[in-house]
Amino acid sequence: MNSQSEKRITRDQLVTISDLEQLKAELIDTMKHLLKPGGATAAKPWLKSDEVRKLLGISAGKLLTLRANGTLPYTRIGNVIYYKIEDIQQLFERKIPSR
Repeated sequence: MNSQSEKRITRDQLVTISDLEQLKAELIDTMKHLLKPGGATAAKPWLKSDEVRKLLGISAGKLLTLRANGTLPYTRIGNVIYYKIEDIQQLFERKIPSR
């Protein structure tokens, strides 16, 4: 096989605007569930970096970028970085485009 045929993208591999809107809706629903009284964050208003990455489905590098450019506020205690769940929800409400 030549290198061009190996790099071809099929239609089922493309991400559509509808796919992105569905993902956004699912993430917002998850956030609402986590924030409601008695939800998973009722006793845990702060999340660690690995929890935020799993929740948002992003890489460590993307999370670093969100911290560095001020998009996502954080608090460092010792070597551990914490994020307020409310700040993560506001990230969705502001409709920050991913880059």
